[in-house]
Amino acid sequence: MSNQSLFPRRRPVLPPVLPRGEVLATYNTYADAQSAVDTLAKADFPVKQLAIVGNDLKSVERVTGKLTYGRVALAGAASGAWLGIFFGILFFLFSPTGSSLPFVFAALIMGAGFGMLLGIASYAINRRRRDFTSTMQVIATNYQIIVDVELVNRARNLLSGFREAEPTAPAAPPVDPPIPSE
Repeated sequence: MSNQSLFPRRRPVLPPVLPRGEVLATYNTYADAQSAVDTLAKADFPVKQLAIVGNDLKSVERVTGKLTYGRVALAGAASGAWLGIFFGILFFLFSPTGSSLPFVFAALIMGAGFGMLLGIASYAINRRRRDFTSTMQVIATNYQIIVDVELVNRARNLLSGFREAEPTAPAAPPVDPPIPSE
């Protein structure tokens, strides 16, 4: 749920253990927890010492619609058409003659036809087991930010809006008032 690089650097894989530390704060949504970490990052807090932990995981399946032969045929035709375009373009690129563009369209039509037939056949075989489409998510009921024990007070102060005291030069010792001479 974080922004990960498309080209990650090789890093040692950490073993799957829960992070150690103290609970800094608990949030109802991941976005709120992420916002708190962003706030700490902007305040130059060492965010490598933080972890967001989702608790009480729930599996949620949301039904998005009913399957029909028409929907299955359309979805099968679409996926088959993509496969047909792929093979048609490969044929076009590696063809010795430049007039093979009609073959791209023929491959598209054939791919759509085969995809439609395979989709309908698959739906007919599995029809009574699953007559709906859905999406599946795993969500947490709350998210805790865990921080090292040594840094918890600093993190709490930063999140509550208090600025850390800037290091100042040591105060000069008080000067005794001059003693009046007689």
